[in-house]
Amino acid sequence: MSEQSFSDQELADAVERLSDPERFREAEQLVSRVASGLPAVLATALGDGGWFGESHQSETLKAATIPDPDERLTAVRALLAEETQMGMMIGVAVGWALREELGKGGATGAAQDEN
Repeated sequence: MSEQSFSDQELADAVERLSDPERFREAEQLVSRVASGLPAVLATALGDGGWFGESHQSETLKAATIPDPDERLTAVRALLAEETQMGMMIGVAVGWALREELGKGGATGAAQDEN
């Protein structure tokens, strides 16, 4: 990663700007260009991080086998929420790392030509 660091306020402002549909649409278009390779990156990161390890398997089995249907549903929803949050955090990290890789001089596409 680069030596550049961002303040909490700069990060919060950047996230806020993403709520603009046009700005987010541009990001979606960029991601869609590499989307086919991203699931493998996510699965590797989740696996390497231990997310799909024994403890996760155990918690999944525990949630799925809770006798009370309401408690089972609550437990499964909690696991899904945690997995979604983890996937989002890894997705952001992958995006950040991808931007770093592109900034190393390997990218010679139209974006650099415009500068």
